[in-house]
Amino acid sequence: MHQFRQALQTDAEVIVRLVNAAYRGDSSRAGWTTEADLLDGLRATADEIGRLIASTSAIILLCQSEEELLGTVCIEQEQDAVHVGMFVVKPVMQGSGIGKQLLAEAERLALQKWAPQKFKMYVITMRHELIAFYERRGYQRTGILRDFPINPTVWQPKLAGLKLEMLEKTIIKHL
Repeated sequence: MHQFRQALQTDAEVIVRLVNAAYRGDSSRAGWTTEADLLDGLRATADEIGRLIASTSAIILLCQSEEELLGTVCIEQEQDAVHVGMFVVKPVMQGSGIGKQLLAEAERLALQKWAPQKFKMYVITMRHELIAFYERRGYQRTGILRDFPINPTVWQPKLAGLKLEMLEKTIIKHL
């Protein structure tokens, strides 16, 4: 049985380890969401995670089984939308349905707390299988592109010209 809970400051280090293991390096290749062929370096730092946990406009949601961290996602309030990001499932557990459950719980929590009009996220345009996963969850491609951010002290692109596309999911309010 999986439990969901909000992250505490004491969770920052374990979150950083999971996020970096799921996105980068050889450990990420055990799952299907790896960015190891696209980027080197870190995906997240302890300072970044600590700031998000402390923020009043963000929640990092954890999925655990017993004491083991299986997944995490960050939701951030942005005016009439909620930004979904830093969404990871432990690489060896990917494909087991945890990601679907975690995303659904994050959306439920965001709706309850902030009542947004839409959810949005940015996905590397070359990640077709990931975009398809989100489309199956109701997200739509917007065609809005931006350059992949440059942060050479934390990560380094392996390919030139990486782009992010915004995906959106509009909330339908029932009267």
